[in-house]
Amino acid sequence: MAPGPLPVSFYRRPAAEVARDLLGRRLCRRLPEGRVLAGRIVEVEAYDGPDDRASHARAGCTRRTAPMFEAGGIAYVYLVYGMHHCLNLVTGDAGYPAAILLRAAESPLEGVSASGPGRLTRAFAIDRRLDGAPLGGPELWLEAGEPVPDRSVARTPRIGVDYAGAWTRRRLRWLLRGHPAVSGPYRGR
Repeated sequence: MAPGPLPVSFYRRPAAEVARDLLGRRLCRRLPEGRVLAGRIVEVEAYDGPDDRASHARAGCTRRTAPMFEAGGIAYVYLVYGMHHCLNLVTGDAGYPAAILLRAAESPLEGVSASGPGRLTRAFAIDRRLDGAPLGGPELWLEAGEPVPDRSVARTPRIGVDYAGAWTRRRLRWLLRGHPAVSGPYRGR
């Protein structure tokens, strides 16, 4: 892949395909003063469609969830527990709500982990102002990064979705085995 932002076609695929392909990509954030933060994505979770009981889209299209119903290639940023922002990358076709939650990345700050979605958004200075932002820049984009071989990837159930019935057990979380920034249970045994 050529240097620069990933093409919009990268995101206009099924959520599970995009989720796996996000591992090893570089998340880039241009701050208002022009400085660029970048970090390698090491953990993600997919939220796939209106029937996914763990997805915000299960309640339909609302003001909050509207970005999930757009065509892939934009950010969906929301506030959880009134204090942590979470960054999701919208995937697929318009009208089908799917997104990938970025759970962890190698931090843009030397020696600091961006482990967990709230720490990731703090490390990259991401908040609701980027909700609906295009993933091709100028403020937020992903670059090719380094491919991750399948032997280095673990696939597990998502974290914190015990309320989601059968969707609780679905293996829609991808992570780099043994990476210190991976959040929550199963740090890559």
